[in-house]
Parts: sequence; C-alpha cells; structure tokens
Amino acid sequence: MLTVAVTLGACDGKKNNEVMDKIFSENPILSEWNTPFGVPPFNEIKATHYLLAFEVAFKENKAEIVAIVSQKEAPTFENTILEMERAGKTLRKVSRIFSAVNAAHSNKEIRDIASEIAPVMAKHSDYINLNVALFKRVAVVYAAREALKLTAEESKLLEETYKGFIRSGVNLKGGANTRLREINSEMASLAEEFGKNVLEETNEFELYIDDKKDLGSLPSSLSAIAANEAKTRGHEKGWSITLQRPSINPFLQASTNPELRQKMYDGYALRGDNDNEFDNKKILEKLVSLRVERAQLLGFKSHAEFKLSNAMAENPENVYDFLNKLWPAALEMAKKEAVALQDYKNKEIEALPDYKDNPVADKTLTGGDWRHYVEKVRKERYAFNEDEMRPYFECGAVMQGAFRVATELFGITFKELDDMPKWHKDQQVFEVLEADGAHIGIIYMDMFARESKRGGAWMNSIRAQSKLDGAISPIVTNNCNFPPPTDGEPSLLSFSQAQTLFHEFGHGLHGLLSDVRFASLSGTNVSRDFVEFPSQVMENWMSDPAVLKLYAKHYKTGEVIPDALVDKMNKANRFNAGFRTVEYMAAAYLDMAFHSLKDSGEIDARPFEKEEMERIGLIEQIIPRYRATYFNHVFSGGYSSGYYSYLWSEVLDSDGFEAFKETAIFDKETAAKLRKLFSQGGTRPGMELYKEFRGRAPKMEPLMRKKGFIK
Repeated sequence: MLTVAVTLGACDGKKNNEVMDKIFSENPILSEWNTPFGVPPFNEIKATHYLLAFEVAFKENKAEIVAIVSQKEAPTFENTILEMERAGKTLRKVSRIFSAVNAAHSNKEIRDIASEIAPVMAKHSDYINLNVALFKRVAVVYAAREALKLTAEESKLLEETYKGFIRSGVNLKGGANTRLREINSEMASLAEEFGKNVLEETNEFELYIDDKKDLGSLPSSLSAIAANEAKTRGHEKGWSITLQRPSINPFLQASTNPELRQKMYDGYALRGDNDNEFDNKKILEKLVSLRVERAQLLGFKSHAEFKLSNAMAENPENVYDFLNKLWPAALEMAKKEAVALQDYKNKEIEALPDYKDNPVADKTLTGGDWRHYVEKVRKERYAFNEDEMRPYFECGAVMQGAFRVATELFGITFKELDDMPKWHKDQQVFEVLEADGAHIGIIYMDMFARESKRGGAWMNSIRAQSKLDGAISPIVTNNCNFPPPTDGEPSLLSFSQAQTLFHEFGHGLHGLLSDVRFASLSGTNVSRDFVEFPSQVMENWMSDPAVLKLYAKHYKTGEVIPDALVDKMNKANRFNAGFRTVEYMAAAYLDMAFHSLKDSGEIDARPFEKEEMERIGLIEQIIPRYRATYFNHVFSGGYSSGYYSYLWSEVLDSDGFEAFKETAIFDKETAAKLRKLFSQGGTRPGMELYKEFRGRAPKMEPLMRKKGFIK
C-alpha cells in the first residue's frame, strides 16, 4: 500500500507533524472516532469543523493521486487501480457526513458552506478525472486486462474506472479541457443554489388559519401539529399549514374552503417560480444549457444521450418508447377520474341552498380541488375514508413491520441502540444482525419533518461496505418527512407514507446487505434505473394482507387492521391510480424534454414546460409531480435524464414480487435469490442480476395489472 504525507502551509518536519496532530485532535471529523461501531461523532461535530476537514481531505487526496502517478514502477492492477480505490478515504468520510447533515438538519451556516464547497468539490473531481498522467496508467492496465487473470469483480472495477475517465472527458485537449472544467464548477454551484432556493421557498410559505371550520375534517393528530406550528411561527392561537408534505396533502383533502385549498395548492406549485430572490428559472435554464454544452464536448448529441449511455435504458429513444407505451392508458384513466370528480363537485354545488338564486357558482374542477374530491368519491363509492387507516399505521409500528419483513425474508434482526451519537434527537439507531448474531451494519432512522430538513425521502450511505483491506461494515440512514408526534398523539401515517417508509428501507437493505470487495461497487452504487428496484420491491410487502396483520394494529386498542377495511382500502386505492401515474409520468417527460435538447442556446423554462405538457396532452387539473422550478431530483440531485427510472423499476418490482406470489410471500429459496441480488451491488449489470434472480427477463403485464390498465 502506498503511503502519503499531507502538508498545510509552509510547515515541515517536526513542526509540521505537531501542527497536523493538533488539527486532527481538535477536529472531531478528522480525529479518531472512539464511538460504538465507528459511527461519526455527530454530537461533537459543529458547522465550523467542516471547512478545515474538507481542506485537509482535499490535500490528502491530491497527495494520494500524486503518489500513484509518480511511481517509477510500471502500472499494474495493484499499484494503480487498487490504490485509486483506496485513495480518498478521508474525503469520502467528510463529504458523506456533510451531505447527510446538509440534507437532513441544515442551517444557514451549513448551507453557506455547501455553496462554498460545491465548486471546490467539482474542481477536485476534475483534478482526478481529467488527470492525463493518472489516466495513462489506468489505460496501460486496461489494455492488458485479458492477460491479467482478474476476478469478475476486479474486471468490473477496472472497466468502471477506465470508463469513468473517458466519460469525464480526459481525452479533451486545450481549450475544450479548460471549458469542461469551467462548466463542471459552474454546474455544481448552480445545483447547490437550486436546492437551497427550493428549501427557502418551502420554509417561507405559511397559510395561517384562525377559523377551525376551515380545517374541515383534518385529523386531530395533524391539526395538533398545525397548532404547534402556529405557535412556533409566533401566533397565540390558530393553525399554520406549511408546504411540508405531512401538512399540505391532508389539508387539501380535508378543507372545505376552496379558496384556501387553491392558495395552498398554488403555494406548492409555484415554488421557485415567483420571480423573487429564490426564483429558479434562470438557474435551471443555465444548468440545462451547460449540460448540453458538456455533453457535446464529450461527443454526445444531448445530456440525455450522455447520461443514458451508462444506464439500463441505453438511450433516450428507449426511454420515450417505454413511457409512450404506458402514457395513453394512464392518461385515459386520469381523464375518467376527472369526470367523476367534476360530477361530484357539480352535484355538491347544485345542492347548495342558494344555488337556484346564484346558478353561476364556479363548478370548474381545479388542481386545488382534486385531492379533496378524491376523498369524497372514495367515501361515496367505497365507504372508505383514508383517515380510517391512520390509527393502524403508527410510525414506530410501521418501522417494526419493515424490520419484521426483513427478518422473515433474510433472517436478519434489528437491535435499537441507546445513547448513540445523532445529528438530531428524533433519530433512532439500530444495529443490524445476522441470525447467528454476527454484526452486519448500522441504520439511522430519521422519520419526522422539520424546517432544517429538505423535502422528500431518501437514503444515505455514511460508510460503504467493503473487504479490500479488512471487513468494513456499512452505516446507512433512512430519512423521511412524516408528521412528528405531539403531546397527545403519536405520528400516524397515511397509506402512501407507510409505503414510503418501506421504500426507503429497501434502499437501506441494499446498502446493508452488500457483500463485495470494493466500496465503489457496493450497495447502491448501481445504474440509476436499477437502484430503485430494491426499494420498490419492498413496497409490495407493506400492503400485502398477510403482512399487514403482522404490524398494522390500532395504536390505542391493539386491534389488528380488519380485513374489511383492507379490502375497502385496496378497492379505493384503485381510484386515483390514473392521477398518481400521470403526475409522475408528466415529471418524467419534463425531465427528458429538458435534457434531450441539442441546442445550448437560451430557453425559457415556463413556456417550455407548458408546451411539453400540452404536447403529451396533460389535463389542466394535473401538474407534474415536480414542476421544473422545484424539481430537485434532476436539477439539484443525480436524477437528470433518469426520473423515468422509478417507473422502469416498477416493471421490475411488479414482476419480481410475482415470484413470491407464485410460491409464498416469505419463500426462503426466493428470498435467498433476492438477497444475493441485493448483496452484489454494482459488480454486475442490473439486468444480468435481475435475470439471475427471476430466471428470465421482466414482463410488463404485472405492472399493467397492478395499475389497473389491464385485467
């Protein structure tokens, strides 16, 4: 193994060692972690520690690369590829901690650091990925690969390392190379600014209500949260509804005040599009333009073509072909749902006492109406009220249900650990164990919404599993935005929120059950359109009637969820399936439209989005699940040209779960095959792994049946 030295400033010799010892001992990120299982000392880390930690990590990583490049020995797999795999350990440690905290528990100081670090990180990545001398060593090893007698995993590591350099643009010369570095730095800053603006707009919005009747049928647990929020925002009484998911959707369902519903809906739909200091239109327009320019520098026609060349879908044509097969049926179903909702609203208005005297009352079904009337139609058709489900989906019980499924499938168990370092008091920490008690890893569960947390739900890998230099166990996090408990009520989840918990837990299992040699190929380090399969397949167990009996129990009485209620739920959930699919697919089309552009000239985000939605025939009562100006997945995260992958993975998960329905939902032999798929990370192509698990390629029919598109 190569050894390197890191120096800061002009110090040398003994003085330098003393300086470094002081830096490492006083910075909890850099110092040795004397914590259980080597988890980060979150309780000791302050925002002020990050910049110095990053500085040390960048310099250490550069020194490691210099050591590899300056070797006199001829390039070999061991002295080049393996040393590159080892390099950057400190930088990965610092950046993973910072990214996790910035997403889940940030403040202005941390967000400012993120803005400062983003372009520096991009430049550092370019220092490695565009390092010609380093690439020459990799290329020598790659050229000799047939004679090296590498294992399958070693061959994959070599292939991915070589491809990574090519895709990064290492062969670009002169001005093209310089321009690529400029683009990468600017894109990193823009993406960070985009995400920060979405968070600011989300947190800034408030719908204050002082008349309880405007809450409608909002459940008591959620009205208590709204009352607490009002006090937090300086009101002596009343309720504050925010743009956090646990707040907005239940209000849109429950409130009988159409003006307030529309105000709430518009507040959500116009984030980043209010022509104010947090407006994201110019940012995303510049990002799209830079992505086109970068793709063409690298020899691709569009950003989508560049991104998809390394995905299961392979190219934009295949993605559009896939979407176009499902869109007509989904849109037709959504249109039928709209008719049913419109009919209900018509009857409701016509039944008003003063309607005959005022027959011009507005009957138009709006986006702000949709969720409200869905609940009314469900009650009328199926005698179902979603709020009936919440008492059976207490957050802690749903979490234990997910753990129980993992135990039944894979034999693993979960032991809660007290007094562990956390970044927030709400976190729960669990050790994950094999059936024989052997340690697998650690999972942090951070379930509740707060202003310091970005929206949505996600999984982080704090430490990736590997076996290169001894066994390194994984540390992962699951992060959600569920309603927090109040003094009088626990956190009660909706059906879709319970699905989300199982979904993110699937990502967590993908990281925890990894069993590979190289960290860069472990866990969720797979192609973007395969990474959602392990998460989405877990959702199937969440709603299986037999599994519901294991965990879905009334939080007050302990009563198991009644079969009749489950049956009503399943029937009711088929209504609005068109809406759910259409709003998702509209966002996938929008992502592809922006990133299939071949001209890096100016675009106008607002009319561009409008024209694309008109092209696909989206009805006016539905907007994309994420409009462009708050589409964090593709403009601040890693899903550009890849948002389709959730639906792509639904094909896999629907077909994959059929394997259990054909045997038993906890069939040991099938579960062992699924665990093997989870364990292999990115060491093999996703389709190859799926075919090994299923014994054949996936079929679309199970997904079509699940969505009600075919019988």
